[in-house]
Amino acid sequence: MTGTTSVTALGASAERREGRQKVAGAARYAGEYALPGRAHAWPVPAAVARGRVTGVDTSAALALPGVLAVLTPDDAPRLAEPEDATLAVLQGPDVPHRGWCVALVVAETLETARAAARAVRVGYAVQEHDVTLTPGHPDGYEPEEANAGFPGRVERGDPEAAFASAEVRVDAEYRVPPLHNHPMEPHTSTAQWDGDRLTVYTSSQGGGTVRSVLAQMFEVPEERVTVVSEHVGGGFGCKGTPRVDVVLATMAARRTGRPVTVAYPRRYLPTTVGHRAPTLQRLRLGASADGRLTALLHEATTHTSRVTEFVEQAAVPSRVMYRTPALLSTHRVVPLDVPTPSWMRAPGEAPGMYALESAMDELADALGIDPVELRVRNEPDRDPGDGQPFSSRHLVECLREGARRFGWSGRDPRPGTRREGPWLLGTGVAAATYPASAVPATASAHALPDGTFVARINATDIGTGARTVLAQIAADALGAPLDRVRTEIGHSDLPSAWLAGGSTGTASWGWAVHDACAELASRLAAHTGPLPADGLTAFADTAGRADADSPYARHAFGAHFAEVAVDTVTGEIRVRRLLGIYAAGHILNARTARSQFTGGMTMGLGMALTENSTMDPAFGDFTEADLASYHVPAHADVPAIEADWIDEDDPHLNPMGSKGIGEIGIVGTAAALGNAVHHATGIRFRELPLTPDRILTGLLSGG
Repeated sequence: MTGTTSVTALGASAERREGRQKVAGAARYAGEYALPGRAHAWPVPAAVARGRVTGVDTSAALALPGVLAVLTPDDAPRLAEPEDATLAVLQGPDVPHRGWCVALVVAETLETARAAARAVRVGYAVQEHDVTLTPGHPDGYEPEEANAGFPGRVERGDPEAAFASAEVRVDAEYRVPPLHNHPMEPHTSTAQWDGDRLTVYTSSQGGGTVRSVLAQMFEVPEERVTVVSEHVGGGFGCKGTPRVDVVLATMAARRTGRPVTVAYPRRYLPTTVGHRAPTLQRLRLGASADGRLTALLHEATTHTSRVTEFVEQAAVPSRVMYRTPALLSTHRVVPLDVPTPSWMRAPGEAPGMYALESAMDELADALGIDPVELRVRNEPDRDPGDGQPFSSRHLVECLREGARRFGWSGRDPRPGTRREGPWLLGTGVAAATYPASAVPATASAHALPDGTFVARINATDIGTGARTVLAQIAADALGAPLDRVRTEIGHSDLPSAWLAGGSTGTASWGWAVHDACAELASRLAAHTGPLPADGLTAFADTAGRADADSPYARHAFGAHFAEVAVDTVTGEIRVRRLLGIYAAGHILNARTARSQFTGGMTMGLGMALTENSTMDPAFGDFTEADLASYHVPAHADVPAIEADWIDEDDPHLNPMGSKGIGEIGIVGTAAALGNAVHHATGIRFRELPLTPDRILTGLLSGG
């Protein structure tokens, strides 16, 4: 059964509750709290790729009317050393990379702060730098762990020997450039001290984490720190942990004794808030003549900063996708003088599955087997890594259903055979996966005498519709009409919860909300007479259950299908169709789910065709630093995207049976598009993005 919705609150296509507020401009974001006496701050980024600050001349800046203070490494408030070294700003003279904050101007207005920042003069002792990632870089090493605690290396069988003896082999290298998140709302924070009490309004995917980090760095008890993240204008991972904006705003507020807002300029974001690190990936696939994989070797090389280690786990998804007796999945990381990479939607899976699913397409071509059929033939019945049974795995169903809807059976497998005038037409397919997990959370549920209910949890809605879906979960557990349930989120005084990231938000928060509401429903059933004036309350904590070891491998899966037209005159690629079919547990809200799926697919389209960042080796800076040069897809680039799902009945996840859906939409899109371009042209392009210059060069040279 595909795309169905329940007649109950859970699963219904409910409108987002804050939608009208946002359209009307009533939803307040972090920079829109006009507190009395509020000042504005503007950062001064380092103008060298590596070195030390030898002096900061603030005289011209301080002479401007309205300037309140200039914080420098010499006089900024001293902070306790944070676990995340990227937050230790203005604590010393070292400059680890270009764009590192070396001063902060505070002024009465944003315009004055910006002008004064440009008047600050910084002296440097410049040191040699290295920002270039190469496959054989002498400083590269194999990390013990990649991001999120995955082992850096997994090996079983004898993959080298198995590959060497395979009847059919593919050995290919794929490149994904640095990518940037660029949420609509830049990183912004407003901080206010009231004696030793701190209140912060910040654009973050997790206010609870911000609270604990600020308490540690500024050495105040957590109960004296309040963090509000009521509305967040996108994040995609780069707001998953506190960033320098909230530290700088808090420092400036402490220095001036006034509320201070720091809204990071968009051009400064690439060097400040993380990025998807570039990956150089080598895929070696060995198979028998009938298409059974006998060896899979996935080697990923990426960069990290010298500030702190972050390893894009691109080789991890190969460990779960296909049945093979011999596997090598390994990472190599090179520390460079670059900004610290961080999370970007589906870290690891997005670039890693691009390489793996492109290589699978190459293998299908070498074998003369349909790409859908090749994937089906190598479907495992258990997790290939640890042998655990899957809690649910309907990838084959996604592939079959997607192929049916897409009209795949009528496809001529020969590349370069379909043409409309100067346009070459092609279709491609790719699979997708993303882990399904949950983390502990707490929540409360409250019944009021007027017959309404309130569910409270410090969840964060980053544009995903979390408020709405949590209300649906609460209404379902209470057996109450949806319009009688209200949710309160985005405030650190509410019951604590994990951040919005890793596609764990709804699965984690919803579990706690469900349990609190189920407990409240039991209390109401046992209650006689009218409710007391202050109502009845129930509380839930999922610690020990949400984080308990599971005997099941839990993942979401999907299949992407794409049709493209390639202009042989200009090299332009136009996407004509995109279809995604997903198996992601029980879908809790059809409207918001489809929005998440199609949003991820749109990001995947950008990853495949338009988004690119270049690290300049001489200046140590990203040359595509704003939306004028870093090209996210425009409306004209995006076709009518279709996303649907197989509604899984998976009892091994959480009480709702749901899996995260925020990231799987991006995972297979780039590979499906790349495979479609190969089918259209007969030329295999292995470096993203597939821009007209690369396509035209390939067409003119014959590949």
